[in-house]
Amino acid sequence: MLEVPFFELRKVSKYFAKVIANKDVTFSINRGEVLALLGENGAGKSTIMKILYGLYKADEGQILKDGVEERITSPKDAMSLGISMIQQHFSLVPVHTVTENIILGTVHGKIDYKKCEEDMQRLAKSYDFDIPVKAKVSELDVGIQQKVEILKALYLNASLLIMDEPTAVLTPQESDKLMEFVKQYTAKGNAVIFITHKLKEVMEVADRIIVMRNGKVCGDLKAEDTNETELSRLMIGEDLVQPDKGPQKDRKNQHARLSIDSVTLQKEGETPLLKDISFDVYEGEVFGIAGVSGNGQEELCEVVCGSLPVTSGKISFNGEDITSRTIRERIGKGIGYVPVDRHRDAMVMSMSIAENMMLKTSFDKKWVSYGLIDRRKLNDYTKKLITTFNIKAPGPDAKLGGLSGGNQQKCILSREVDNGSELLILNQPTRGLDLGAINNIHTTILEECKNGKSILLVSTELSEIFELCDRIAVMYKGRIMGIYRGEELTTEKIGLLMAGYSEEKEGIIS
Repeated sequence: MLEVPFFELRKVSKYFAKVIANKDVTFSINRGEVLALLGENGAGKSTIMKILYGLYKADEGQILKDGVEERITSPKDAMSLGISMIQQHFSLVPVHTVTENIILGTVHGKIDYKKCEEDMQRLAKSYDFDIPVKAKVSELDVGIQQKVEILKALYLNASLLIMDEPTAVLTPQESDKLMEFVKQYTAKGNAVIFITHKLKEVMEVADRIIVMRNGKVCGDLKAEDTNETELSRLMIGEDLVQPDKGPQKDRKNQHARLSIDSVTLQKEGETPLLKDISFDVYEGEVFGIAGVSGNGQEELCEVVCGSLPVTSGKISFNGEDITSRTIRERIGKGIGYVPVDRHRDAMVMSMSIAENMMLKTSFDKKWVSYGLIDRRKLNDYTKKLITTFNIKAPGPDAKLGGLSGGNQQKCILSREVDNGSELLILNQPTRGLDLGAINNIHTTILEECKNGKSILLVSTELSEIFELCDRIAVMYKGRIMGIYRGEELTTEKIGLLMAGYSEEKEGIIS
């Protein structure tokens, strides 16, 4: 007799106006199983998970638990069935303690805080989680915050955990501990749906893999029967051609395009955001900045592009002191910048693609004809970039906000590659993108590097750092922990540096 699946989706479809988000999606998950869900951006995996969690209502199809059809119309319905979802962006209240965050919305009337804290401590200990239950969330490292999110789900007696990109902000050591938890959790008869784009993690932790493309399931495979090459082919419909980094370059006697000399950024009475930062980026070099998000990487990028003034230190560009130069002057000198939050800092969603292309160079006379914007010239320029960067868009007049995340990122990258004729600053350029878009951006980075451009690449993805960078600096709490060639680092070593371990001092930097 066949085992009845723990949860099963049968022919689930979801439509948004004329867009088919999911069509006849059918798959199941068993107790004690880790199911990986793969697919490019827009493949429909987030939509189907939101249907399972009750954030969306399916237009067609059934959801069954232990063979019995269930009606899930809200997260409350999902939680009552033991389903919990840990989002990529945590839903914690920073000013509340760990215990307050976990019990929020679940207790009523007079609260016995001491008993709640004891319960949390017991629950955390049962999964080997070292969590200070009395501490405020704002005081915790991001790895501990993720454990708090998991603890919230465990407190609600979740038996099916949906984890969306759970290792995106973790060090390698923290990722390993998370994998241990997943295995421990499923060994107790629970189940996990693991959404990720890291194929190495999928092969490590998954029992079975569902691949989605264009809103449909195009593969249902056992992990032991497949490999990373087959999975990437199923995801994008073709084989990926990996970009070639080329041989390691000799930097002796080479021109330093960007020089950062003892730069410190500190608000009065506060801990420094950057402390005594020094490094050079040479022409034709990809210089990587590795580290867990929130350790000064964004501030470093903004100091270089000119949006944040330094407290002390010097920034030189092609031998010229630009410490006091404005953003506009730095753009004019050939510095391009792709920020980490494209929606906040890099684009205007309601504007057309063409209008976004000239946002940072609107002062340039090349766009003006008799006092008006030369629309034909701007549109021709935009069409050229759309073709060159393989941007899926109807044309220059299309609203940028109407494109997928990957195509929005390609638009920003194409603009900044053109603006940054000398130096390109890239802060998490592939965050949230699928394999095809990531491969396209990696190829662009290496091509620009071969053309003599300097690249300052900030990334939390170690595979990306190792694949692209000539030299790697590791940041922790606004400091450079060391600068290395790729072959001098292992995943374990870089993970320790990202966590604040100093080789010189043989200990953690506070």
